[in-house]
Amino acid sequence: MHKLTRALGALFLGLAFSHTAVAKESTPPLYSGINVAQLAAQAPVHWVSVAQIENSLLGRPPMAVGFDIDDTVLFSSPGFYRGKKMFSPESNDYLSNPAFWEKMNNGWDEFSIPKEVARALIDMHVRRGDSIWFITGRSQTKTETVSKTLQDDFHIPASSMNPVIFAGDNPGQNTKTNWLVDKQIRIFYGDSDGDITAARDAGIRGIRVLRASNSTYRPLPSAGKFGEEVIVNSEY
Repeated sequence: MHKLTRALGALFLGLAFSHTAVAKESTPPLYSGINVAQLAAQAPVHWVSVAQIENSLLGRPPMAVGFDIDDTVLFSSPGFYRGKKMFSPESNDYLSNPAFWEKMNNGWDEFSIPKEVARALIDMHVRRGDSIWFITGRSQTKTETVSKTLQDDFHIPASSMNPVIFAGDNPGQNTKTNWLVDKQIRIFYGDSDGDITAARDAGIRGIRVLRASNSTYRPLPSAGKFGEEVIVNSEY
């Protein structure tokens, strides 16, 4: 009996070792590593810095410049995340709900984080004496505190600041283009494809700001796809 027990034990132990060996052979390595060619590979994107943009404007008189808001100057995902949970957890219907926009435009930007790249850009344009405009695709509401929040967050003097333009969203139409033309804006900064195409349609310089990878606004756009300038380290 003892001999039979030992034999069965040895058999099961052998099967266990055999299964482990097969598993090890079929499991890919945890660390595949990377070579220097992969590290050095870069997309053919026209990268620029804030300093380079400033240098390109040397000798030019003060002008009107425009900024998109969400994911360009503010990381505003906290408000949008809250709005989705509150108004339409299973869909994006909250984006067409006036109740959401009333909250977003009247206080929820207190939870938005100013982007450092926006601080640098706005400071540069204020030093130049440029007029600052913010043009957003948000829906317009009867009242708004966004203008004051942006002016306070970025320390924009009253002489350079203009009220936020709420262009809204109209499927099939780029609602920002006409505003860019109307306000004679010469440079427009934005994170979305629509921001860059609006600038191009208006015949002005469109410069891409990177959208943070943890933004709730998905999918992430492909920066540089139109050959536009893209600001380095602009995701935060």
